[in-house]
Amino acid sequence: MTDDGLKDDSHLSSVILFWPENFFPLKHLESSTNHIIAFAADTQAPMFVETILLRKHNNRKATELLFADVLQRHPAAFFLLGDLVNLGYSNRQWKPIDRYVQSLRNHNIPVHAILGNHEVMGRPREGIRKFQERFPDHQPTGYTVCINNVAIVLVNSNFSNLSVNEEVSQTLWYQKTLEQFDEDEKIDFIITGCHHSPYTNSRIVKPSKEVEEKFVPPFLKSRKSCLFLSGHCHAYEHYKVEGKDFLVIGGGGGLKQPLRQGIGTLADIASDYKPLFHYVMVETLGDTLQVTSYHIKKDFSGFEEGQKTLIKKAASMPLSNSATSIVQP
Repeated sequence: MTDDGLKDDSHLSSVILFWPENFFPLKHLESSTNHIIAFAADTQAPMFVETILLRKHNNRKATELLFADVLQRHPAAFFLLGDLVNLGYSNRQWKPIDRYVQSLRNHNIPVHAILGNHEVMGRPREGIRKFQERFPDHQPTGYTVCINNVAIVLVNSNFSNLSVNEEVSQTLWYQKTLEQFDEDEKIDFIITGCHHSPYTNSRIVKPSKEVEEKFVPPFLKSRKSCLFLSGHCHAYEHYKVEGKDFLVIGGGGGLKQPLRQGIGTLADIASDYKPLFHYVMVETLGDTLQVTSYHIKKDFSGFEEGQKTLIKKAASMPLSNSATSIVQP
């Protein structure tokens, strides 16, 4: 057993995989005349230890306003990319998030989520159990949601909480899933979401090499994959890799993190757009995917429209290889 109570499978010399008869991983098919999908990450309240290094900015109020803004704009679905709360095992920390999520669901807005590191912090089994109770459609080794012609593929980047078998299964599942969506005539755009960012200039958290090695190559190889969303870094960042868009959207309520600048840093397209709190809306407009960031107003009276990104569908995009490269400034 490991220190966190999980089974240690490092002694295994081979991995046994159990595949279902029908491998196609379509968990949900939500068809709607509503073509807007919302995404946010890191809605957790600040922890005291974090405030030693980082400033608070009325963070709990910002999270409340974010959920209220999503409710008002009424997307077809809302996706939370991990760190919904600062301690997944704490009933007290879940209470406000429970109210916000239930309010959205009461207004027929489905809410989907994936695990962040804070859900598995301290007491991982209890944190995962409480998370799963609130999001029963969640699968710890990845699941998909399709809304009209957009496929959202959600994967688990908490690799230390996965067994060897689970980790390998998820990697193969992710590759196969992207391949099948590439061949699906009903799907025009594929979005991948996970918690840990493969690319970030954060001074507080590091880029995830495991995400970069396991998820980025299949994403770049996939013809229809066009947008990779993540959090963990509490800032808005935008990177281009092989012509594809990687957004860091960890502005849901955690303490804003400072970013490294200058020589040796990654080329952030959004270097002049660093809102305090934010989330994104994705909308299909014909053969284009429009990604709009909404950020909090200076007077905390609500959220307003910020930076936009336009992404053309796969037919207008060249196929990429699996090599990764980020242009340095």
